[in-house]
Amino acid sequence: MATSKNKEDYIHTDSGIGGQYKTWFLNYASYVILERAVPAIEDGLKPVQRRILHAMKEMDDGRFNKVANIIGQSMQYHPHGDMSIGDALVNLGQKDLLIETQGNWGDVRTGDDAAAPRYIEARLSKFALEVAFNNKTTDWALSYDGRKNEPVTLPMKFPLLLAQGAEGIAVGLATKILPHNFCELIDASIKYLKGKKFELLPDFLTGGTMDASNYNDGKRGGKIRVRAIIEELDKKTLVIRSVPYGVTTTQLMESIVKATDQGKIKIKKVNDHTAAEVEIIIELAPGISPDITIDALYAFTDCEVSISPNACVIVKDRPQFLGVPELLRVSADNTKDLLKRELEIKLNELQEKWHYTSLEKIFFEEKIYKELEKKHETWEKVLTAIDKAFEPFKKLLRRPITREDIVKLTEKPVRRIYKLDIDELNEQIKGLEGDIKQVKYDLEHLTEFAVAYYENLLKKYGKGRERKTEIKQFDTIQAKSVAIANIKLYVNYADGFIGTGLKKDEFVAEVSDLDDIIAFTKSGIMKVVRVSDKIFIGKDIIHVAVFQKNDERTTYNLVYVDGKTGVTYAKRFNVTGITRDKEYDLTKGAEKSRVHYFSANPNGEAEVVKIVLSPNCTAKKKELEFYFEELEIKGRSSIGNQVTKYPIKSVKFKEAGKSTLDAKKLWFDNKFGRLNTEEKGEYLGKFDAEDRILVIYNDGNYEITDQELTQRFDPEKILLIEKFKADKIVTAVYLDNEKLQYNIKRFKIETTTLKSKFFFIKEGKDNRLEMVTTDDEPLLIVRTGRGQLVRSAKFKVKNMVEVMGWKAVGAKLTEYSKSVEMEWEKKIDDENAQPELF
Repeated sequence: MATSKNKEDYIHTDSGIGGQYKTWFLNYASYVILERAVPAIEDGLKPVQRRILHAMKEMDDGRFNKVANIIGQSMQYHPHGDMSIGDALVNLGQKDLLIETQGNWGDVRTGDDAAAPRYIEARLSKFALEVAFNNKTTDWALSYDGRKNEPVTLPMKFPLLLAQGAEGIAVGLATKILPHNFCELIDASIKYLKGKKFELLPDFLTGGTMDASNYNDGKRGGKIRVRAIIEELDKKTLVIRSVPYGVTTTQLMESIVKATDQGKIKIKKVNDHTAAEVEIIIELAPGISPDITIDALYAFTDCEVSISPNACVIVKDRPQFLGVPELLRVSADNTKDLLKRELEIKLNELQEKWHYTSLEKIFFEEKIYKELEKKHETWEKVLTAIDKAFEPFKKLLRRPITREDIVKLTEKPVRRIYKLDIDELNEQIKGLEGDIKQVKYDLEHLTEFAVAYYENLLKKYGKGRERKTEIKQFDTIQAKSVAIANIKLYVNYADGFIGTGLKKDEFVAEVSDLDDIIAFTKSGIMKVVRVSDKIFIGKDIIHVAVFQKNDERTTYNLVYVDGKTGVTYAKRFNVTGITRDKEYDLTKGAEKSRVHYFSANPNGEAEVVKIVLSPNCTAKKKELEFYFEELEIKGRSSIGNQVTKYPIKSVKFKEAGKSTLDAKKLWFDNKFGRLNTEEKGEYLGKFDAEDRILVIYNDGNYEITDQELTQRFDPEKILLIEKFKADKIVTAVYLDNEKLQYNIKRFKIETTTLKSKFFFIKEGKDNRLEMVTTDDEPLLIVRTGRGQLVRSAKFKVKNMVEVMGWKAVGAKLTEYSKSVEMEWEKKIDDENAQPELF
């Protein structure tokens, strides 16, 4: 019996199991990276995709083939199961570029699967046949079983990798290349070849809108945000018109239901009516703002998703991370090189054809064929005689005459040669010489030839492939500001607890689980905490509210006694920023300090309070009034102003005061369509609490709205937005498309309903508002005609149109013409420098 070795001997020797483990995992990882997950830079395809396309090319006869048959054909080249091939084929077909499909191929928007392979059919598209195949420029390798040849890479003359995108997970790395627009890729390729700058951003078949500010050229570390298109049908109904890339309608609805169950949004019902177009109907709960709900859908559901690209490709059998511009440059250079190789092959073929046609012409024209009629001893002597007969003409040819050339000539049937045959050969030679000249010219001007090639692709296949995803910049939605307040908050004032679980105690307000809560105690302690089931603030709570960070308008008025000196102080302060869960002492910090009076004022109001001193104190005047308006608003850590050194019996509210703050300044951000106080966009003015905003849209509607910052507007549809003044007169010019004329009207806004649109121009198809202003005496300049025939007229509108009701049609201004241009002018200049005044 042989002596057994220790287990460790096998593990630690390179020939044993340990040595095999050292290489097996590396081999497996390399295989997954190179042969399954990551596309090649040359043609933008993974091996399974390349093998499918090659199999389809072998089968191609112009007709559709059953997908089951294509899968079977592909299995000759791909050493994996039919499911992986089928999934890859369906994925290629759904991209609608290389493969034409027939039957139910599923839907990437809804997530519906394709029908079984035996029911659906496919064939290569004309585009694929033009850009992806050329046996003469293809490098070949043996298939996995050695029975057939397969392409190493397809000779792809198009940036397919960027057009289709790619996604794959390998061992230790992943790739995620986003799809880009067909037409934009061709335009970028042309710009690169011409030495111009170009920019590429993703485009998705599912449409939607996209913020690619941080795209980072598709490299690692970049990110894009994609949103569904959500429209407001009415104040009670929203409709989703698209889904973000990578999200199905089913996933989207599930995320909406989940957000509803969690209380993030409040909706009544959601229904999926998707057919040819995406249509998800959302019915809102009563009293819920559609604008806030739209923001909440983006904040809490898959209506907005972030996508992080990671462009990894195989370059010379190694994975590399490249940016989108580099991928396009490589593709354009590769296309240019392939076109060069095709031209060189074509030139060689033309030259060979010219050589043989010239031989044939000489062979018959100079009657060299008669050598075949002579009696030569051997066939070789016949060939030698023919070669000798060509001797005077060899200098006319571009290469030596070979034995194969002569043999080929002798195989032609010898017949009586007419002059017509010689003329035909001369025409062929002339045509070949023209073709050779053109190919040589194209080789000398290869860049121009490549540009023309791309332009031809765009002309033939670009129609219907325009951008589907709208590029926008998104505003940042604060989840806290749009979360639905659906949790009841309670407080135990005496014991000092607040929370959602104190249902036996006093109700404070409905809050969301994202809110922060600010609380004040009788001892002068302030604390901000998250919403929770139960949390201790401090005994004798005097005020609890939802905390708004950076709130510079909410002002707290406070009267407190310093426990050490007995002196009473008053102060006014804001709380704009804090550290959550930290206790802040609003007094001087002495142990027995107590708050006599506290109020929270949302707009900086400064009330009057009545102070009653202790009857035992030595002060002559036992009652006094204190006016908070006399105090400046300072930081929360300020001591405040001294009120009295005598002990106080009580401090009570006496009289409401006005705000001591300036009116709120508002701006309209015309990039994101938002009202704001951060000085972004167009300044609208100073607003008191009761002031309103007038919005006039290009579809002929106006709307009066409040100052709520969560409102959403489409800036592309707004012609005018300003502070509303009821006495102002609106002057509007609109197109009456039925009569092909422009009408003008002046009216006062008589409606008072907030956040409701009122249509104030004549109803009719394609009627639209052209110009609007609220200036007191507007001057309208109208220009008609073009070039030297331009005629300008200035209208003093106040003198020509009376003020009428907001529903009035108005008066005719001028006939409609595409050359009509209008603008407002506010000042009347010297008449000699102005157009004719009406």
